[in-house]
Amino acid sequence: MEFFHSVPRFRFMAARKICYLISILIVVGSIAAEGLHGLNLAVDFTGGVVIEAGFAGVADLDKTRAVLRETGYPDVAVQNFGSSHDVLVRLPPLGEGVSANDVTKRIEGALRTLDPTVQIRRTEVVGPQVGKELFVKGVTALCITVLLILIYIAFRFRWKFGVGAVLATMHDPFVVVGVFAVTGITFDLSVLAAVLAVIGYSINETVVVFDRVRELFPVMRKATPAEVFDRAINETLSRTIITKVATLIVVVALYLFGGEALRGFGLALIVGILAVTYSSMYVASGVALDLGSAHRDLMPSERRTPIDDMP
Repeated sequence: MEFFHSVPRFRFMAARKICYLISILIVVGSIAAEGLHGLNLAVDFTGGVVIEAGFAGVADLDKTRAVLRETGYPDVAVQNFGSSHDVLVRLPPLGEGVSANDVTKRIEGALRTLDPTVQIRRTEVVGPQVGKELFVKGVTALCITVLLILIYIAFRFRWKFGVGAVLATMHDPFVVVGVFAVTGITFDLSVLAAVLAVIGYSINETVVVFDRVRELFPVMRKATPAEVFDRAINETLSRTIITKVATLIVVVALYLFGGEALRGFGLALIVGILAVTYSSMYVASGVALDLGSAHRDLMPSERRTPIDDMP
């Protein structure tokens, strides 16, 4: 199944220097956003109490926040959850001797001063030690994933291709995490799972392009390396468009209709899919090209036969 009737002739490599600049700005901006604002870590990582409340009318977040602070919770965080009628209240970890039921009753009593019909729909409690362990395990899983991918790349490609694949693989998680740092959307375990999926998706997409480059180099011996890379990307472009559009349809539906619990997961995958498509074309391929990848890198070494004294 092909998206184009014939192989297109887009000159992707001609724009690689501009794309380098864009990628550098995105990664630096992502690091700066994480340093300045940090990630809005969910209770999964920080520990604390999450209470979901439903109002009959539109919830006034400023008044809700003020009432809860007057009740004795100065560090409370209040945000809409799913709709303008639903509110998510986040509190820091409970002190010793304080029960979740007591906190829920106090919160409910405070909210009823704003709306007597308010309903407490859910209360979730995560201890600080559990949250810390989850954060450490999540980071450990991320590091192990990257390490295993680097080992795979080392055996799969020549070093020039490997460097491009590594940079593309590291580029995409920065883009995803940067979006969450800038927007302040809650970063929970489901988002971390999406980041791990994006890393695997990234190396898979890069392998597809590089395999095509490896097939074309022996065939297109008179072409320049840039022409070979362009041809490889163009020949895989139909597959890229079809698979990405099909995946995005599912992920966008998940983001729009999957509820608040899956919204961060869906957004991370949407951003990750777009970043992977871009990086496999420009970051991975561009770096491999600029490192001097050529026909000789993929041709078998010549063996010289010994010359004897016979005529």
